Amino acid sequence: METLQRTANRGSISTGYEIENSLKLEEDNSEYLERATTGSGGSGTKHTISVWVKRTEITKTSFILGFANIGILRFDSADRIEYSFRSGRKLETNRLFRDTSAWYHIVVVADSSQATDTNRMRLWVNGVQETSFFFFTAQDLNQGSPAWGNYPGYNFRIGYSGNAGENFNGYIADAYYINGQTLDPTDFGEFDDDSGIWKPKAFTGTLGSLDNYLDFSNSSNLGEDANGGTDLSLNNITAADQATDTPTNNFCTWNPLFSFGGNEAVINEGATTADSVSGGWKGAVGTIAATNGKWYWEYRPVAGAFGYRAVGIMGADYSTDDIDDPRDYCPNLFLRDGLSPYIYQHLISGVETAYKAMTSWSSNDSDVFAIALNLDDEEITFYRNGTAITENGTSNTTFSISSVIGQSEPIVPYYRSFDSTEIYFNFGGYTEMTIASGNTDANGYGTFEYAPPSGYYALCSKNLAEFG
Repeated sequence: METLQRTANRGSISTGYEIENSLKLEEDNSEYLERATTGSGGSGTKHTISVWVKRTEITKTSFILGFANIGILRFDSADRIEYSFRSGRKLETNRLFRDTSAWYHIVVVADSSQATDTNRMRLWVNGVQETSFFFFTAQDLNQGSPAWGNYPGYNFRIGYSGNAGENFNGYIADAYYINGQTLDPTDFGEFDDDSGIWKPKAFTGTLGSLDNYLDFSNSSNLGEDANGGTDLSLNNITAADQATDTPTNNFCTWNPLFSFGGNEAVINEGATTADSVSGGWKGAVGTIAATNGKWYWEYRPVAGAFGYRAVGIMGADYSTDDIDDPRDYCPNLFLRDGLSPYIYQHLISGVETAYKAMTSWSSNDSDVFAIALNLDDEEITFYRNGTAITENGTSNTTFSISSVIGQSEPIVPYYRSFDSTEIYFNFGGYTEMTIASGNTDANGYGTFEYAPPSGYYALCSKNLAEFG
């Protein structure tokens, strides 16, 4: 059984505890954190792990944290959660965890002194204990692991096991490794009284010298131990990898689960970069849909990219089973450039209409484009370098989206392009774009190159709860 949006943390409820930052990790960049263990001491039989993760790639082995090949927490290639202690002692869930639009809170407790073998390794996801396993072999009574005891020769890592192809792709937040203590999920989170959604809370317990807590708040040292313990070294990680997409404010990204019949774009860098590669039209849709409100996001073509670029909106309720091509049979509207700029619209019939010709411009890979989507008035405006793009020969800058609204709601961000066209997108939580100005929306959310128009907001869960 898959765990999808209905049971995963959506980051859409208010909470007295705010997680301000996360760390974006990307396998293609070999990004990970590492602490070389020194000395000895601590417990080799008891520990607690608590970590929040948001995946951006599935159906691959994805190492979250642990000690390389001994004592690991990861997603396996079938999207089960796997935790191994040592020497074949491990558990794997029957449930699959494939929701790339939400945050998961994973808590692992190991205590080999427990008389009942099934209590020696326990796992919770979003506050619910996993009891059905694809594989479970418990630790022996009082069995220890030198890795978890912090002995020499075992390096603690986040995001990379040391084995090729097992890096984590996505976001990690509020990560704890606590040696010698067996804690409860309720030490790190709680169920919201109104919604029943599992949400983070402040940890008020005691941390020791062998423990690590990473909140990723210091952009100049993203491996800093927030408890004052041993920092983790950075491998190909820079300040730019700090994100504001967190369990308490979940931002829109591109959705790798949406099918265009095999014509999906290549999505990476925290699911904010999309590349059509070669071989025709490729497409992608966003992870957050809205029916009301006014929304803003930005994008910029990657230097050297070519081909048709088409960015806009699509009806989210349309069945993906009927879509074999990102151009056809789905209601959408987009700005296309690469040749002459047009606003196009697609109807369910698959007919593409050159809806409006736009005033042309000289192509420049440094251009920052933006979309201001007004679902309250069923309008859309496209921007280039902070200035609204006008209809050719007129002063018109706003265009009706009723053709999309009338066929399929709610509405999601939409992208398609032809040949090798790579684009950096910025929904506000993370972007590969270099942001020089650091504007936010009126609520203080998102980081944008240009200030969103008055009344427009970043597509994130806090704003969606208020306006969407």
